[in-house]
Amino acid sequence: MATRAQNPARRRWLLAAGLPALAGWAGAAGAARAGGPPGTLRLAFSTPETGFDPTRVVDLNSSLVCAAIFEPPLTYDLLARPVRLRPQTAAALPEVSADHRSLTFRIRPGIFFADHPAFGGRPRELVAQDYVYTVKRYYDPRLNAENVYFFENAKILDLAGLREQARRSGRPLDVDREVEGIRALDRYTFRVRLAEPAPRVVHLFANATLTGAIAREVVEAHGEDIAAHPVGTGPFRLAAWRRASQVVLERNPGFREQRWEAEPAPDDAEGQRMAQRLRGRRLPLVDRIEVNVIEETQPRWLAFANGDLDVLELPPEYAPIAVPNGVLAPHLARRGVRLRRQQQADMTMSYFNMDDPLVGGLAPEKVALRRAVALAYDNAADLRLIRNGQGIVAESTLVPHTSGYDPAYRSEMGRHDRARAMALLDLYGYVDRDGDGWREQPDGRPLVLRLASLPDQRSRAINALWRKQMAAVGLRIVFDVASWPELLKKGRAGQLMMWGFSWTATSPDGGFFLGIGYGPNAAESNDARFALPAFDRLFEQQAVLPDGPQRQALMRRAQDLLVAYMPYKVHLHRIVNDLSQPRVDGYVRHPFMRDLWRYVALDG
Repeated sequence: MATRAQNPARRRWLLAAGLPALAGWAGAAGAARAGGPPGTLRLAFSTPETGFDPTRVVDLNSSLVCAAIFEPPLTYDLLARPVRLRPQTAAALPEVSADHRSLTFRIRPGIFFADHPAFGGRPRELVAQDYVYTVKRYYDPRLNAENVYFFENAKILDLAGLREQARRSGRPLDVDREVEGIRALDRYTFRVRLAEPAPRVVHLFANATLTGAIAREVVEAHGEDIAAHPVGTGPFRLAAWRRASQVVLERNPGFREQRWEAEPAPDDAEGQRMAQRLRGRRLPLVDRIEVNVIEETQPRWLAFANGDLDVLELPPEYAPIAVPNGVLAPHLARRGVRLRRQQQADMTMSYFNMDDPLVGGLAPEKVALRRAVALAYDNAADLRLIRNGQGIVAESTLVPHTSGYDPAYRSEMGRHDRARAMALLDLYGYVDRDGDGWREQPDGRPLVLRLASLPDQRSRAINALWRKQMAAVGLRIVFDVASWPELLKKGRAGQLMMWGFSWTATSPDGGFFLGIGYGPNAAESNDARFALPAFDRLFEQQAVLPDGPQRQALMRRAQDLLVAYMPYKVHLHRIVNDLSQPRVDGYVRHPFMRDLWRYVALDG
């Protein structure tokens, strides 16, 4: 899934404000330890996880944990660029029919789930039926699985009917009922059949959060508490969990023999050196992973400076002292700290609830209001003042590294034009009628924008920027501050006027980022609840085409419609700076895969 990063966070854009006080940093850095506990990789999340039932995971941090525990049939080569699919639990890449309507997977015998009492004390082998169950489970109406749209958009045969039968009967989904769309052909082989061609559907089976194999016995043993009891075939298992505080993983003692291998591009010098050092070593390369939730940026930075974290996604406000001009600072280089700097396949954005009576709808005055808000918000100032230049201004919902993305595309989504914003507001009757300095609606009622927000420091800073830029065009804005779970619940129920977050890609299919405007995805990936038949037709047409000029042209037209109606205001595509301590080797952020931790070594 294009994982909603915290994310999308589940997908909240977490943008930093200014440069906090750096007092004490030099002393902390001087006291940094050479290494941490042997065999323990120490990490930090900037936002809390939500749980480890893959069927219900929509946030990036939870998906990272799930990817260490659950395994899909396929994965990506860690270093190959362009990205390349590889078998994970599958014996080989799937057989794909010429019309892209059928995929056949064969699972390698001899792969086992981690031990669990539900297995009755016996080893539990992974079989094809586990993947059939995993996909079917998304269609259980009791779960209200947000990510079911991935499979619905792929139009897997019969599963929508199976769900509707369960909904009408009020009973659990009949997972034992055989359907043509996904079925086990024998113990180790399953086939997926689609109603329409889907040339890129194979990537769903390289995403641990979507198709990581789940054991039915474990789900039935734990019921509603399954998110606290993840059991998979992967290299790690959950050892301890304090919600919103700490996640501890330990090596799965029953994990099969798997060796480090990757094929870096010839011009990837660091990748070539990494492959030379690590190739052939048995996975996973660490015994234990400790992840602490540290929501504020300064404590997270100081924890790394003190040597208490092995890897840090550098908060943007520390870029001037850690990576000035995109280069690792000398004081960090002298300590042996490594930097990996990468353009992310993501976008931060804000959405307008199209069902909201003030900002929603397709009437010309409503479109004008959304366009004016978008034009009044200055993405370049956001990037310069808050992210310290760690990104590029976004012009559409399509993101780098994915099909359909055009770095030369320019649009009103990325444009800041205060005069044009004010002209639009004046033209459509959003004027100050009572002389208080704030614009009213065309019918004279108050005009107050409401933007949902988290309570952390970064969100407060970005709110200040919103307030300043809206005030400059005479628009009043207030902020509905609540916790992530509260806002997530309200957002899915359509109870927020505006909210912002990020989407992070989990495959090279740019069509996903058009899907956030697809009408049938409302309340799933389409948080704006945008519904426009002309757009929906374009989305459906491009989805069945192979990559090429014809599909590119349809995607361009769909992009243009999202700009014209402005259900989303995109902001940035992030550049991420990952710092790692001298003892860490093999930490690489892949554009799409989340299963990264099995490849990391601690050699100090």
